[in-house]
Amino acid sequence: MKTSTLFLSTCGMVATVLLQTTVASAQASDEAQIRALEDSFAAGIRAKDLDAIMNVYVPDQTLFVFDVVPPRQYVGAEAYRKDWEEFLNDIDGPVNFEIADLAVVAEGNLGYSHSIQHVSGKNKKGEVLDMTVRVTDAYRKIDGHCLVTMEHVSVPVNLDTGEPDLHSRP
Repeated sequence: MKTSTLFLSTCGMVATVLLQTTVASAQASDEAQIRALEDSFAAGIRAKDLDAIMNVYVPDQTLFVFDVVPPRQYVGAEAYRKDWEEFLNDIDGPVNFEIADLAVVAEGNLGYSHSIQHVSGKNKKGEVLDMTVRVTDAYRKIDGHCLVTMEHVSVPVNLDTGEPDLHSRP
């Protein structure tokens, strides 16, 4: 009886260790996938490639975005695609885009990230665009691929003047 109890305890411990190792490996893989997704997003913006930008988002009505520009919110991929299309159509020449301080957490079918993103370039009127924003993304794994399902883009606001801080520094 002691031998079978010891055997079952040992099997249970081995199974627990194997499960923890598998879960940790899956989390690391999902985190790497999200980082790669963010890299492809940045490359899409620099290339002014609307399809590459939208490939990071769920392609349906479940996408929800609070962007830094009006309207207050975008519901659905089609609505947000129009926002990106307008942005890209207004840019004359190259777009500079960087993601900094990217932090990623992934567990199971869900994940989130936050980062600081900087974009600069010139619009078709010759005006300089130079903006730093804070971005928080929520991801869902669909058919093995992590995609953004919710995004919140913001900038700090000076409460005394009501002016946005578009060049935010820590």
